[in-house]
Amino acid sequence: MTRRSRSAAGLAALALLAAGCGQGGNVSEVDVMGTATAAPTGSVVDGEVIFTIDGVPDVVATVASGLSTPWGIDFLPDGRGVVTERDSGRVLVVTAPKVGGNGKTTKDEGKVVEVGTIPETAPGGEAGLLGVAVSPGFASDGLVYFYVCTKDDNRVVRARLTGDELGPVEPVLTGIPNGRIHDGGRLAFGPDGFLYVSTGETGDDQLARDRKSYAGKILRITADGQPAPGNPFGDAVWSWGHRNVQGLAWDDKGLLWASEFGDAKADELNRIVPGEDYGWPVVEGTGGPAKYTQPLLTWSPDEASPSGLAYAGTYLWMAALNGERLWRIKVADGQVSDPTAYFAGEGKGAAGEYGRLRTVARAPDGRLWLSTSNKDGRGTPGADDDRILLIEP
Repeated sequence: MTRRSRSAAGLAALALLAAGCGQGGNVSEVDVMGTATAAPTGSVVDGEVIFTIDGVPDVVATVASGLSTPWGIDFLPDGRGVVTERDSGRVLVVTAPKVGGNGKTTKDEGKVVEVGTIPETAPGGEAGLLGVAVSPGFASDGLVYFYVCTKDDNRVVRARLTGDELGPVEPVLTGIPNGRIHDGGRLAFGPDGFLYVSTGETGDDQLARDRKSYAGKILRITADGQPAPGNPFGDAVWSWGHRNVQGLAWDDKGLLWASEFGDAKADELNRIVPGEDYGWPVVEGTGGPAKYTQPLLTWSPDEASPSGLAYAGTYLWMAALNGERLWRIKVADGQVSDPTAYFAGEGKGAAGEYGRLRTVARAPDGRLWLSTSNKDGRGTPGADDDRILLIEP
């Protein structure tokens, strides 16, 4: 099928059975049952495919511009995006412009509506209003979940979105250690229906080594904030020994992947296995004692400093902040290969085409939303920044 094929195509649904199997260390095996939907091969409108994923990302439109450090992106059942702004604490609902499959870009932008704020937000450094996850049962419960840094802690909260108005905020999980750096912050509902939460070690390395601390971990909780059934230690911890995970994505086999900031040596892409210890700060990148789970890919920080992660087609897509590029990574049978950079600019050390890239998220139509992060205090904003770009992958 060609990239712009208009022939009809169906989307396959996969039954998922993901059992933990590690690359080293003490493995906790947990059966996670659920239903995973395969990533679409194209955008479907009235039964017709108007583009096909070919692995070459094309920017076809600007979804929104003039934003201030957009951080989290997730989607409502009708295809609109819920977007958080880190420093303002604003919650936006964004409608993408309509784009055909003829390969032409459009100058039109989408509609941006501020639906509310998260009043507990205490921005500073890397802290603020971070991740967002729309409830899998949104059609009936109307709930949206947020990861927010307050003056006292980091926490998961939720609020009901009715029309264009966000209701009162309700705490779900509180007491996560906070700091001006390394707050983690990604939220995502997994194919098992549970909420996964990435946290950072807040600049205190030893919190990642303390399994009873919720810092430097990936957590797995119910929609009401309780430890999810089947967690390896009986609490909310799913994996540990992390420095600062900011990307979570599942492939079409139901395997969980995470992008993680290193320090001076190596940023990481990890396949997450329940109960496993990913080694920070004893190990950065590959190597070290066998009891620590090894990353499957690493980068130098000037190539990556990874944040958001999404799966589309047979690829993981990873947004890079310091690297100012979008990485495409081939995935097959729990292994990854062929990392390829896009939008990086030409020549060694050249500025990226769009600057710092924070979050990449797959929309229900199969396209990717990619946000810039040039107003985060570390970038050089252009006239239209920050932006969300619409990409056909």
